[in-house]
Amino acid sequence: MGRLAEWRRVARAHPTGGDAVLAALLFLVSLLPVDPPGGPPRDPLGVGAVLIALAACAALVLRRRYPLPVLAAVTVTAAVSILVEQARGPFVLSVALAAYTVATRTDRRTAAVAGAVSAVVVGAAAVVTLGVSWVDPAVVVLLLWFGVAVAAGDAVRSRRAYVAVLEERALRAEQTREEEARRRVAEERLRIARELHDVVAHHIALINVQAGVAGHLLRGQPDAAEEALGHVRAASRTVLDELTTVLGVLRRDEETDAPVEPAPSLNRLDALVEGFATGQPVRWTVAGQPRPLPTAVDVAAYRIIQESLTNAHKHAPGAAVAVRLRYDAAGLTIEVRDDGAGSPPPAPDGPGSTPGAGMGLLGMRERAESVGGTFTAGPRPDGGFLVRADLPAPEEAAE
Repeated sequence: MGRLAEWRRVARAHPTGGDAVLAALLFLVSLLPVDPPGGPPRDPLGVGAVLIALAACAALVLRRRYPLPVLAAVTVTAAVSILVEQARGPFVLSVALAAYTVATRTDRRTAAVAGAVSAVVVGAAAVVTLGVSWVDPAVVVLLLWFGVAVAAGDAVRSRRAYVAVLEERALRAEQTREEEARRRVAEERLRIARELHDVVAHHIALINVQAGVAGHLLRGQPDAAEEALGHVRAASRTVLDELTTVLGVLRRDEETDAPVEPAPSLNRLDALVEGFATGQPVRWTVAGQPRPLPTAVDVAAYRIIQESLTNAHKHAPGAAVAVRLRYDAAGLTIEVRDDGAGSPPPAPDGPGSTPGAGMGLLGMRERAESVGGTFTAGPRPDGGFLVRADLPAPEEAAE
């Protein structure tokens, strides 16, 4: 088995060399003086018969490259050999091998037609030489050789085509899995970047507000300055805790049952507004009947308000800010407006946009659209800036 496997490996690596060895073996076998059982001994092969055998076997060397011409050449030589009464068993094998090759290299219809023509030519030569009918056992067996050869070649071709289809499907499936994995990684990176931006930008802005208040009140109202510094410490501790939570989630194994901080929610809106209210007047109102929202909508609403307040502090420091929440049967509407003169930069809309410009607005838009909502932002006609988000949360979908 080991030597046979090695021979197959070498033959596949060097197909022309393997065919040359096979042709040489058939040629040598055709020269052997094999006498028919119970009959008179055959005459030795003449020069013409040897040349016919050599031509037929030599043509097999090119059977993979030129299957149809080789089959035609081998068929003609076999018919001539039969007609001159110099036919030997290897001639039948050479024609069958050529027919088999045609079946493996061409389509089924071509192989059937070529095999039938070859069988008719060789069979006709046998009928003429032997003086028998087409149903003679010798002629029938000869024709059956062609049928078996073509059938075997077609089966091999079909199997190769089937294996090729399976390999192509496996390759496509692997490519699809890789593309899906890259897409999920990109989405996860975007989500993490958005979370980090919201956490860091908001709390750093809050620290900046409270530090400014403390510096302003440090000499005249030390108690108020101390309170502002307390807010700075609390905001610093909060941002560190949230960063630790995010990084811990990234490093956590799937099986690790580590505690996770609760997701941001509108239930914490009081603390969020209070953090900005010391250095910038912020008021918020609620219209409609508040109700629990789906988690994704609740987090998106909180982050949109958080980013809006951060942008208001950055681009309209000291301006009055109004936060309005309106609950209705369709969901929640958020409006954050300020009375300042500045406005956040527009969200980038193309490859030529400045890196980092307008990432807050872009993040808010992505959050709103991720839950099926809409988002608009822009300067107000009477001055200031308005951020509006409509988040769908039907009453029956509330959690």
